[in-house]
Amino acid sequence: MATGLRQPHTESRPLLERGDELRAIDAALDRLCAPDDGVPRGRRGGVLAFTGSGGLGKTTLLARARVRAAARGCAVLSGRGGENEQELPFRVVRQLLQPSLAALDGPARRSFLGSWYDILATALGLEASGTTPAPDPAGVRDGLDWVMTQLVMRRAPVVVLLDDLHWADAESLGWLASFAPRTETLPLLIVAAYRPEAQASGAEAFHALVDGQAERPHELAPLTEAAVARIVRDQVGEDAEDRFCAECWAVTGGSPFETVELALRLGQAGLRGTGEELAAMRDIASAVKGPGLLRRLRRLGSTTVRFAWAAAVLGTPAPPELAAAVAVIGSEDAAAATERLRAARILAADHGGRGLEFVHPLITTAVYRDIPAGLRTGLHNAAAEIVGAAGLGATAAARHLLEVPREGRAGAVACLREAGREYLRAGAPEAARRVLVRALQEPPPPRERAAILHELAMSTFLIDPAATVQHLREALAEPDVDPDLRASIVFRLAQALAHTDQVAEAAAVAEEGVRRAANPRVRLRMQADHFVWSAFRTDEPDPRARSRRLAKLAAKLPGRGLEERYILGLRAWDAMVRGEPRDTAFGLAEEALRGGLSWTDENRGFEVPVSVAMLFMYADQPGRSEELFSQGIAECERKGWRGSHLALGRALFGYIRYRRGCLTDAEHMVREGLRIADRVDGALPAQWFAVGILAQTLLARGRTADARRLVDQYHYSEVVPNAIIYPDPRTVHAELLLAEGRPEAAVRPLTEVGALLEERAWHNPAWCPWRIRLASAVAPADRDRAVRLARESVALARDFGAISVVGQALRVEAEVTGGPAALDLYAEAVEALEQSPAAYELARALVGHGAALSRSGRLQEAADRLYQGLEHAVHCGAERLAARARAELSAAGLRPLPLRYGQSDTLTARERTAAELTAQGDPVPVVAKELRLTEQGVRQALSSVYRKLGTDRAGLPRALRDAPPEHG
Repeated sequence: MATGLRQPHTESRPLLERGDELRAIDAALDRLCAPDDGVPRGRRGGVLAFTGSGGLGKTTLLARARVRAAARGCAVLSGRGGENEQELPFRVVRQLLQPSLAALDGPARRSFLGSWYDILATALGLEASGTTPAPDPAGVRDGLDWVMTQLVMRRAPVVVLLDDLHWADAESLGWLASFAPRTETLPLLIVAAYRPEAQASGAEAFHALVDGQAERPHELAPLTEAAVARIVRDQVGEDAEDRFCAECWAVTGGSPFETVELALRLGQAGLRGTGEELAAMRDIASAVKGPGLLRRLRRLGSTTVRFAWAAAVLGTPAPPELAAAVAVIGSEDAAAATERLRAARILAADHGGRGLEFVHPLITTAVYRDIPAGLRTGLHNAAAEIVGAAGLGATAAARHLLEVPREGRAGAVACLREAGREYLRAGAPEAARRVLVRALQEPPPPRERAAILHELAMSTFLIDPAATVQHLREALAEPDVDPDLRASIVFRLAQALAHTDQVAEAAAVAEEGVRRAANPRVRLRMQADHFVWSAFRTDEPDPRARSRRLAKLAAKLPGRGLEERYILGLRAWDAMVRGEPRDTAFGLAEEALRGGLSWTDENRGFEVPVSVAMLFMYADQPGRSEELFSQGIAECERKGWRGSHLALGRALFGYIRYRRGCLTDAEHMVREGLRIADRVDGALPAQWFAVGILAQTLLARGRTADARRLVDQYHYSEVVPNAIIYPDPRTVHAELLLAEGRPEAAVRPLTEVGALLEERAWHNPAWCPWRIRLASAVAPADRDRAVRLARESVALARDFGAISVVGQALRVEAEVTGGPAALDLYAEAVEALEQSPAAYELARALVGHGAALSRSGRLQEAADRLYQGLEHAVHCGAERLAARARAELSAAGLRPLPLRYGQSDTLTARERTAAELTAQGDPVPVVAKELRLTEQGVRQALSSVYRKLGTDRAGLPRALRDAPPEHG
């Protein structure tokens, strides 16, 4: 495929009345290439756009930009849209990137693209492995960002020229619009040209690209009468009369393209520009465009006309041999027709064997629209067969099949289905939808209809969930559906319903699948799906009965197959939320993990693997949880799943850091997850998770106003989803109300959550601490009830066995109890939390204990606790808690001392992390992987910690409390 811009025949001529535009190009290149004593400084690109109707010289301006950029040493990449090629996804992207990639041999290309190769191979037109799963569009965009950034940094400065942008495909436009803001910080200039009156295939992205820049598009104006006269006299002589030149201006409307074409033809005809030649001039002008052009084409003969039609149908640049085959003429006739069309200035001169190109898109449009409708359909039909036979791929043939009648041809259906699969592998679901809808209209053989509906649903899953549900219901209604295909349809339908917050319907679909499954393996898989969606619906009619059935089934399974492991994983999650002893949940989770749980199995979803990974966090094993999340996120990234899966993974990884007390890290990770969710259509559940976790993190940091703005921006406090979300939205909202000093407003949502979870027998306060929050909410009005709720929370926490939630509940019991009795409760909370990974909760308990001791007059003990709490709060990033510790110290007449450790006994960040992970129970191999050390390196780091702290592993938790942070 050719990648250059059209080379206008006026390339060496001076451009008239385009001085402002050329100065804009030079200014942009100055910013891009500006040196400072021979050293490039702060190279800054941007987007420069030129707009105007067809024929006003946009292509010529881009050609001048190419010459001027090359003269300054810039690398130039170029691409252009095509009126009849807008439905070919990533066509413009391929034009931009393929030449640079083609310059590399196969191994070098794979090395350059690295892990992005399989994700981007289909989108870039490279050879991909047949087993490559379909990436999501966000993953492809991320990969294209990476490739373009790498090319820019290798070849800087770079200029990208985009001609006929209004005809670019939607996928290329979407990526270009998202990437364009990066040009402000990269040595990259994008120069685009487009017609304002033409509708782009991706209108929203198009306007974001051309209108959303700092510099407004430059609007090209028609040439003045004087400029037209200059062009005419350059061809016919300086004696051309003013009246003649004025008439030339009138008939061309000041269009540079028409003016130049007219002037050349006047010169070829030997006219001198006199008044007597006006009639002849008008005859020549009429042949430049419109009906006159077509009459001129027909005078070249029927063979040449068919050849021109074939080239227009194929799209330019068209391979001459394919155009000859479509036109049904021999190679000699094709060569003669090519020469006649070039001599008539209908086809452009050959530029390096790129193929057949028309002189101007206006001519392409005129020739294509001149083809009689019936014949045009026949030519597209022939083109589909010839392109397919030539090995150009199903997508090249499918473009033509979209233009032909529906005749029930099995070959057409097969081609359209293959094109749909290729488009999905390219990350272009909308293009896949188009060809699969057409395949259904052919129509296909009845036995294939269910499979095509399933493929169509796969294409609409990310762009139109409602349509996905409809397609899958139609597929299930088809007779004699293959059992394995039916299982996939049922899974995908349940998933689509759940992702549109129709969780009850999802569970019902899976339950019906269980009843209809004859194969035991398929039935077990359907049971797993049913348990998944039943467990995650808020309105489950009999959750206790479902838990009993799940426990009974899981007890019979050895965990050999994937379906069995999913059942065991669900049982582990159910045991955790019900508050069964954590060792029970641990055992089930490890059984489920023993054979592996993939996050990217397209027919199983990632709800169960994520739930199993989260279980370890709730059970005070965050290191194990982070290990599983790192593996799962890496798996998603390798396969190009960078949409809602990655958004949720990032947000929940941040949740683990929040529970560990690493609040700064948590905020960064969750914001990244929310950013990804915001850019993905249909990622609403991922947004709910991210907003709730980010709100909790902001509250822990003491940024209550920021949390309120976030909640209001996403209408989070109004969310009552039908799916189980964690952290629970109403509990998070109540926590915000408590932080705002509105405990009475927090009572109702917490009471509602409590009633719901008690009905489900989900008693674990580690999963949802609604009792703990409710105790704080009711304390001002009903201290006895608050104490009762706090004590219930302590008892349930002890039943589960996670020491961090035991300590949290004890702290709240101390707060609501007050008086001298609170001191022992605080001391017990601190002692528990010192053995846990919950650094933020430990800081809260220390500060609370210190404040209580101060009020009891035990200032020496208070100072020790408050100072420890201050250090932990600062280390966690809990700004308001640190401020409270300082205030309590000042109120007690104690001056907050500077952090007290010197450089000689400072723990390095690596030593501290190794010690913390080891103290939490992470084995040395896990710590080594997290710190990217050898196991021997971890042991050496731990030896240094033991030496500096004067303790062994058993004494680490308490010793680390007093350990110095990294110096500085």
